Amino acid sequence: MTISSMTGFAREGGTIGPFQWAWELKSVNGRGLDVRVRTPPGLESAGEEARGIVAKALGRRQVQLTLSLTRGAGATRIRVNRDVLASLLSALEGLELPASVQPASLDGLLQVKGIVEVEDELADPATSKILSDDLRDGAAKAVEALKVARTSEGTALAEVLRGQLDTIEKLVEQADSAPGRRPEAVRARLETQLAELLEGRLALDPVRLHQEAVLIATRADIREELDRLKAHIVSARSLLQGGGPVGRRLDFLAQEFGREANTLCSKANDISLSRTGLELKAVVEQFREQVQNVE
Repeated sequence: MTISSMTGFAREGGTIGPFQWAWELKSVNGRGLDVRVRTPPGLESAGEEARGIVAKALGRRQVQLTLSLTRGAGATRIRVNRDVLASLLSALEGLELPASVQPASLDGLLQVKGIVEVEDELADPATSKILSDDLRDGAAKAVEALKVARTSEGTALAEVLRGQLDTIEKLVEQADSAPGRRPEAVRARLETQLAELLEGRLALDPVRLHQEAVLIATRADIREELDRLKAHIVSARSLLQGGGPVGRRLDFLAQEFGREANTLCSKANDISLSRTGLELKAVVEQFREQVQNVE
């Protein structure tokens, strides 16, 4: 099983008679599931049905679901109600009009309510039922297409994360083998600093100097931080290998990586170890940012 990305895009469309429709589905990372639906007027029920399909199929993320509907020629028909028009003409017969009033013209009569009827094929129950079924199936197909896109992106994302874990591991090994961590190195630096400070006026007690060097090295020891970093690397690789919705657990490990890297930097007792710690913090931050896109 592989991991899935929380970002993706899918589109599914079709044609019913004079109508052309299309679902567009976009998802981005989010803490919970937030499905937002936009539909043309009159198709709100299709949107709510599609929302339910998305909610059942997808986990935490923000999802934008948009339906577009194009009406082609023949989708709207105009009909003149002859019975109403005949009744109106009959009522006007024999009506005496003042000289200042002109007789009604055809365009005037057509403006009377009920004379001209606009029929939308979408209002036909049979057409509406076919379109509703097609929209439901289309939404389901769009969700499946989004899953495929997320899985494909997740596979690429997993490779990026594995590469970053490899870099973190190399930096941890580099910090572990840093020569500046040894008491002998600390003693040499301390001896040089004291000699420069005292300018050779006092003799240095080798035993006392060694004790101070050991104490400083002990306070700056990063063995626990390195061990925890190594354990977190193993855990992160195991999660990537297992796949599934592991985003939250990887995010927790990313925070732990950052905590240990900060401590390592604060304990660094020479320039080379400080540089390694800063590089480690930079890679950990990159890892954390990528993990935000994992489901």
